[in-house]
Amino acid sequence: MVKRFSVIFFWGMVFATPFFAQDPQFSQFYANPLYLGSAFTGATEENRIVMNYRNQWPAIPGVFTTYSFSFDKYFHNFNSGVGFLALYDVAGSGHLSNLNLGLLYSYNIQVTEDIYVRPGIQVKYTQLSLDFYRLIFNDQLSPGGNTPPTEQPPFDNVGDIDAETSVLAYTDKYWFGTSVDHLLRPKQSLYGDAGQLPVKVSVYGGAQVIRKGRLLKPIEESLSLAFLFKSQGSFKQLDMGLYWYKSPLMFGFWYRGFPLFREVKGYLDRDAMVILVGYKNKQIHVGYSYDFTISRLVMSTGGSHEISFMYEFKTTQYKKRKIHAIPCPEF
Repeated sequence: MVKRFSVIFFWGMVFATPFFAQDPQFSQFYANPLYLGSAFTGATEENRIVMNYRNQWPAIPGVFTTYSFSFDKYFHNFNSGVGFLALYDVAGSGHLSNLNLGLLYSYNIQVTEDIYVRPGIQVKYTQLSLDFYRLIFNDQLSPGGNTPPTEQPPFDNVGDIDAETSVLAYTDKYWFGTSVDHLLRPKQSLYGDAGQLPVKVSVYGGAQVIRKGRLLKPIEESLSLAFLFKSQGSFKQLDMGLYWYKSPLMFGFWYRGFPLFREVKGYLDRDAMVILVGYKNKQIHVGYSYDFTISRLVMSTGGSHEISFMYEFKTTQYKKRKIHAIPCPEF
């Protein structure tokens, strides 16, 4: 019963106050590279299919579930990558959903013998939808029946056009990039007012501090340190962690939060610790991660589960050439 009223209170707050939404997130953000930034489009030997699933806070009924699918291809003769990204996020008993369908492009530039830069861009259609009749409001539960009814929004869904751009610089051991999403501030209000999605800025990077492998052979063992910082509206988040790869297994550990910013508004000092286990061969990468909630919601959420699947394949036989792979992990 407590959980039921918690969900009712949550949706009541959504309709009673201005709506400031943040984007869905993935703990395995490198396992969803096109969602992280359009600069990753075509960052593969030729073709890549990626599928992701995230169930956040399963102990609270019907909260956050996110699905993602992408396909991208690298054209060697043009140093270019093109791709398609579909993301569907649904929250709450009213199935408040967000659908994104995007087309992406990136171009690979060799700056020096060791340094490469990949700028990218994405244009997408976004749609926010709500099944109003699935919601339960306080006027339906009041014993006296005298609570004013909740006003139904005039629209079941609202669609708009959006854009994102990013740039990634890398060598064979280091990478650093940034992405700016929601450049066109798409509408997010079902009441027809001026509610718009805030711009999201992401900064990410890392280094391979240990790498073992024979000459001209795939890496057999590596240790990578990485971070991801995101800012959207008044919300800010930092993920810090490491990946250890020992062919064919990958293990990872992450901390989400700002340990030294406990008293600073907008900075969450602790949110979750993430553990990851993955399997990787030349074509297939499969990963599973679990978020342990360490904030004040520790006893209420049930953590978060996430699964990723990546399949890389070739359809064209090219002359043998050196592939300048981005050193960041695939999970």
